[in-house]
Amino acid sequence: MATYPIPKFHFQVQWGGTRIGFTEVTGLTIENEVIEYREGSSPEYSKIKMPGLHKYGNITLKRGIFASDNEYHDWLNSVKLNTIERRDLIISLLNENHEPVVSYKVKQAWPVKIQAPDLKSDANEVAIESIELAHEGLVIQND
Repeated sequence: MATYPIPKFHFQVQWGGTRIGFTEVTGLTIENEVIEYREGSSPEYSKIKMPGLHKYGNITLKRGIFASDNEYHDWLNSVKLNTIERRDLIISLLNENHEPVVSYKVKQAWPVKIQAPDLKSDANEVAIESIELAHEGLVIQND
């Protein structure tokens, strides 16, 4: 059994495009919506709560901007009225041998928003852009 928890700084994202190194991934959330119900003749004066539909948050991926790299924008521009290029993603925490330890498998993702970096004339940092993805499912695999 491991002595320490897995650090969050060593990860990779496989997203169906070219290999891109991301600096941050947020929004890996799964939520069960609650259904409240009470029949009229119940002796309890409160509602019962039942599990409802699954709800998945949007995922945000951040990375540094590179000259002549338009893959984010090309994917966003591929979204038409009822035509969307969907991609399955695998986001993995890695061990010191660069092997996946915990994987988050995202189903049918597509871009909903791209955010350009904040520009500041006296900043001493890398320009970071982000892409926000909607998706239809998230499975956590911890082997």
